[in-house]
Amino acid sequence: MGKIAFVFPGQGAQAVGMGKDAYESSPVAKATYDRADEALGYSISKLSFEGPEEELRQTANTQPALLATSVALLEMYKERGLKPDYVAGHSLGEYSALVAAGVLEFSDAVKLVRARGLYMEQAVPGGQGAMAAVLGAERAALQALCTDITAAGTIVELANVNCPGQIVVSGSADGVAAVVERGKEAGAKRVIPLDVSGPFHSSLMQPAADKLAEALAQAEFRDAAVPVVANVHAKPVISGAELRELLVKQVVSPVQWEDTIAYLIEQGVDTFVEIGSGTVLAGLIKKIDKSVRIVSVNSAEAASAAAE
Repeated sequence: MGKIAFVFPGQGAQAVGMGKDAYESSPVAKATYDRADEALGYSISKLSFEGPEEELRQTANTQPALLATSVALLEMYKERGLKPDYVAGHSLGEYSALVAAGVLEFSDAVKLVRARGLYMEQAVPGGQGAMAAVLGAERAALQALCTDITAAGTIVELANVNCPGQIVVSGSADGVAAVVERGKEAGAKRVIPLDVSGPFHSSLMQPAADKLAEALAQAEFRDAAVPVVANVHAKPVISGAELRELLVKQVVSPVQWEDTIAYLIEQGVDTFVEIGSGTVLAGLIKKIDKSVRIVSVNSAEAASAAAE
């Protein structure tokens, strides 16, 4: 038997209406959203189910909304007695993975990602940071281009190494504009500016990382029940203390998603269960390895069907 990994999506996977069917059809899913609303002191469930979209898209709302949706669907899926061999999450999704591995209490995680979203929004004044998706470039060539542009005085760094041919860069508005202009030098076919509120996963996020470190220090982190493959270095971690430190680094470091999936496949994982809104991770995993089985648990119906 091959091994199973549960993987959890991050920002960009949100959609108005996500989780509504789970809330309405499952007591454990409803209880999850109720706990989120209570922990936050406002109705993240109503915002997830009804929008408005511009409000849901604000980072400080998107993050707890996605976490609640992933954990609500996870709770439904777990009722069938299914357990993963490994867990991982894309950026924000790492918090869902930590809840799944028993490292963080859900109500603590919801408050932490709300704070993380606020700190990320506040770290860089509007318009000064940017991100762009680079399609078709080799990782080493793009890294060299970013290093060159940064050395010339405008910061731009790799932010998400998602899959072969899809890497997101992040940094100052001018630095990212330079990658848009010079992407062909790194073999890029297209460079697409992203509609985001800040230069996430770049060194410009250091003020957010510093504030987040204080919030994380207040939360209880237990050792993981199953290994968590961390974004920062794509290695398995069990220690709660180490996982806490990695969440601080994660804010200013690239998300090593391609390496994370490659590591899991090397360990014998042949089934990936994506739990949460959308199918973003399924798309990335297919580009990394077509042969693995991918199950998307993104609705109440999918949670029941997948468990069969």
